[in-house]
Amino acid sequence: MKTVPFGAENAPAVIAGMMRIPDKTDAEVRELYDTARAAGIDFFDHADIYGGAMHVCEDRFASALHLSAAERAEIVLQTKCGIVPSEQMFDFSYEHIVTQVEGSLKALRTEYLDVLLLHRPDALVEPDEVARAFDELSASGKVRAFGVSNHTPRQIDLLRTAVVQPLVANQLQLSITHAPIIAQGVAANMGGEEQSVQRDGGGIVEYCRINGITIQAWSPFQARFFDGVFLGHPEYGELNAVLDRLATKYDVAPISIATAWITRHPAQMQVVLGTTTPQRVADAAKGADIVLTRSEWYELFRAAGHIVP
Repeated sequence: MKTVPFGAENAPAVIAGMMRIPDKTDAEVRELYDTARAAGIDFFDHADIYGGAMHVCEDRFASALHLSAAERAEIVLQTKCGIVPSEQMFDFSYEHIVTQVEGSLKALRTEYLDVLLLHRPDALVEPDEVARAFDELSASGKVRAFGVSNHTPRQIDLLRTAVVQPLVANQLQLSITHAPIIAQGVAANMGGEEQSVQRDGGGIVEYCRINGITIQAWSPFQARFFDGVFLGHPEYGELNAVLDRLATKYDVAPISIATAWITRHPAQMQVVLGTTTPQRVADAAKGADIVLTRSEWYELFRAAGHIVP
């Protein structure tokens, strides 16, 4: 599989999200894991809140797989912290970050996390608190790399006033149909056009490219914000017709083309899969190695309803 820059190393262009595994059997989790590995995916995305309570999906993953030390060393485990669902708030305090990391390490049955992301912005963030947590976790070897999710350029800049570790990733929602971080730039400075409204703090894609931050695209097949998938959806007939035609051309499934639309972007993004269907994982992974032409990329963009002035 195609790889993309990730910090000082490289990582697969498609990664496997583990948010939907709490009700899966051990055998189903292992099949999902094995399918991902066979497709070239050795990067698994978690969060402390996934599963309806703290550390549920992390625990389900580890208890189902029983990874040996050697197998653990072959993969990348990424998790996130900062959301407190029980109190409907965010918490980037030193105490919360360190406590949640300890909980993730225990749940995942591992001595270290490859990547820790701050999960959505905390309006009350104190960069010095985050820096103290990151310094301690880095020095102890408990976390090897750090990043954020859903952060704007200025929010990242604020963290960087104190945090000394490179912020290697920013996990952002992106699909062909939910693409304001790309579409707004295409329609820049067009008065009266909804598409031209900035919703990312101003140029987050360009900011991440300039600063060597890998964008991880979550909900890559979601129509809009938690609004169901666009693949096969009658509301997106024109888009699906183009996806089907290109799928036939490249001899893949339509989900492969939807993946390829993201991985074609020169920002060299990662696609975060949310599916727990092994065949869909395998099909989506194939998209990373398809290089859509410029014409095809823009045709999909227009078919999704975005304007190209």
